[in-house]
Amino acid sequence: MKTYRIILGLLWMGFVIYALLLAPPDDPATLELIKNLSLGQWQGVNPSVVSLFNLMGVWPAVYSCILLTDGHNQWVKAWPFLVASFGLGAFALIPYLILRSPNDTVIGNPDWVLRITNSRWIAGALLMITIGLGAYGFSQGDWGNFTVQWQTNRFIHVMGLDFCLLALLFSVLVPDDLIRRKTRQGIWLRAIAAIPLLGAILYLLFRPPLTQDQ
Repeated sequence: MKTYRIILGLLWMGFVIYALLLAPPDDPATLELIKNLSLGQWQGVNPSVVSLFNLMGVWPAVYSCILLTDGHNQWVKAWPFLVASFGLGAFALIPYLILRSPNDTVIGNPDWVLRITNSRWIAGALLMITIGLGAYGFSQGDWGNFTVQWQTNRFIHVMGLDFCLLALLFSVLVPDDLIRRKTRQGIWLRAIAAIPLLGAILYLLFRPPLTQDQ
């Protein structure tokens, strides 16, 4: 566990240093871009960037469906890190992964929050949103322009890397989640969960119900 925490700590430090010192320079128009993306004023913005920005908002919702269960009975609560992740992505979630301990049980009956975040209805809604945003970005986006922006704009560059890092880290939480559910379908569910975002949502959709220790 100590080695695991060291690796995650080095990953977090490396990502912070890269984002601040090595990523492409800031664009003076970045704040205006973020404001327009947040307010839904997407005229003149590459749909690929719009899609990525909104998918980065889907990721924290996906993580909440596994982290709020994982955070049950942990000495460190997951919800503050989840709230921060809506603005900071993996920058906020990695510290929780460093601080958490292995947790493969849920004691007692899940409360209403856990029942909601373990619901297949939530997973299904996230799946529809992701498919819609992905289809919009891929079909309407200018990928040549997106590549140029990714190479020259710090915000878009770091956002793209953040997306990839969130996809990589999701699998870290899957083994304990599978043990909590006492399933024998672990191999194929782990394989699905490794697929960026879409696979993580399919994992939430197909995982067995939560097992409670009374």
